[in-house]
Amino acid sequence: MITSIVNYKKNLRTEATHIASNHVIISDAPIDNMGKGEAFSPTDCCATSLAMCGLTIMGIYLQHKPYEFIVARAEVEKIMGVNPRRIVRINVDYFLQMSEELSELESQKLFQAAKSCPVAHSLHPDIEQNITFHFEHNY
Repeated sequence: MITSIVNYKKNLRTEATHIASNHVIISDAPIDNMGKGEAFSPTDCCATSLAMCGLTIMGIYLQHKPYEFIVARAEVEKIMGVNPRRIVRINVDYFLQMSEELSELESQKLFQAAKSCPVAHSLHPDIEQNITFHFEHNY
């Protein structure tokens, strides 16, 4: 089954339509690569997908637990290299506020869930993945 259809719109812009939901994502080439930078670039989408996948997998893990996220967000930094132009490092900082304090063991299991997401396993091993977790306590 087709996942999406991507159309080149011109001026280094694409429009991707998700088949199941009809949701649309626009991409532009980044300013440092002849684009306007008016939307996520394809490499921005790739780097951001790592954080989205990690949050999703942690959410799945928490479905069977007596606690949940109050707040869960991630900040993503993508570092590009040259020759060839490619992503060389993705830094993801997760900021998590839980409904209750987790034990060290439960925290480690949650961290492992995020780090073992399908996107993390799909990225080329030469792409450095720096993942950091920050708990914001408000019990």
